[in-house]
Amino acid sequence: MTIPVEDITDPTVSCSTCQACCCRLEVMIITDTGVPARHIAVDEWGGETMLRLDDGWCSALNRETFLCTIYENRPLICREFEMGSYECRVERAAGL
Repeated sequence: MTIPVEDITDPTVSCSTCQACCCRLEVMIITDTGVPARHIAVDEWGGETMLRLDDGWCSALNRETFLCTIYENRPLICREFEMGSYECRVERAAGL
């Protein structure tokens, strides 16, 4: 039995045309990817999250280019958040 693979990503969605909606989400750091300490917040239970600044954006986001300044060391959840995925499109719609 062969199951056909269907690409469900939206080709009109691109990180280069997005205003980094995903960079406002709460990001738990659950693996060591090398996130610099200056971008890590620790909650009252000792859990680590990406630091968000007063404006709500991730501290690692370059506000002029909307690109991640620690891309090679970004948390696992950021690596798994796929461009054009259902979750991506939901966040883009909420941010518009």
